[in-house]
Amino acid sequence: MIVRHNMSHTPYNKVRGATLIELIITIIVIGIALSGILNVVILTTSHSADPMVQRQAIAIAESYLEEIVLLPVTASPDTSVAGDRSTFDNIADYNGLSDTGVVDQNGNAIAGLESYSIAVSIVDQSVSTINMKAITITVSRPSTQDIVLTGYRADY
Repeated sequence: MIVRHNMSHTPYNKVRGATLIELIITIIVIGIALSGILNVVILTTSHSADPMVQRQAIAIAESYLEEIVLLPVTASPDTSVAGDRSTFDNIADYNGLSDTGVVDQNGNAIAGLESYSIAVSIVDQSVSTINMKAITITVSRPSTQDIVLTGYRADY
């Protein structure tokens, strides 16, 4: 014998769905969370090249500083021509040098580094009775922090 159960007579379990208000609150909370996450992603993406730009500026400053400190503090006779780096024969010749765009020692522009500006300042300092030249290289680029590198060369 086949027994059939009538489903309409069985008590039903109280199963509730989400109300419209609960759904709206959930959507708002998820929207706020996604907004915060997207702001972090946008900020991170927009500043992702900053370390590379800073490293490039440091490399530029180091190369200018190395070029300068390899020369003698004074040259006798001084045969340099003002404004022509290829003729600079002592450290003092570089004082006040200002390049817009990175150029090599012969004045040739270096491709891809046109947006950097370089300024050189050289001052006399005495450290423990030793006459020194303080060489300060400032490398700047629009919308980034300036990189300042200082080196010393003794006059002995």
